[in-house]
Amino acid sequence: MDSDIAISVKNVSKTFKIPHEKVSSLRGAAVSAFKRNKGCEEFKALDDVSFEVKKGEFFGIIGRNGSGKSTLLKILAGIYQTDKGSIKIDGRISPFLELGIGFNPELSGRDNVYLNATVLGLSKKEIDKKFDSIVAFSELERFIDQKLKNYSSGMQVRLAFSAW
Repeated sequence: MDSDIAISVKNVSKTFKIPHEKVSSLRGAAVSAFKRNKGCEEFKALDDVSFEVKKGEFFGIIGRNGSGKSTLLKILAGIYQTDKGSIKIDGRISPFLELGIGFNPELSGRDNVYLNATVLGLSKKEIDKKFDSIVAFSELERFIDQKLKNYSSGMQVRLAFSAW
């Protein structure tokens, strides 16, 4: 790596598997264990990303929701591994990515909205009335019934912010 380059990212890609199947019983778990197609969708968070940051430069990452910003930062911090490509860092990186938002990672986004809103003092009727607007504001309609542990940190923060 060139001595004036602090971070070099070359052709980095990262894909996540998003489960579609909701197993809610022991029988369902046993049946799904033998299925060939487990009902997963591949979500390409990063696709062939390359850049360099020179020593002394400031570097910002901006983009739309779901564009891979947090995934890229986690790869740079060594939290995630790339599927493809290489990263070289001359120096140290300290990640400050995860926010303790108080949600349960084993529950779905939907269940976490209801849990969080209940803790904030809303009745089920009030939550039902506001639920669609909360989800629309978070832009997580497609993922709302997935477990929170399958969400990116950015998705978790959006959901938490929307629930307020």
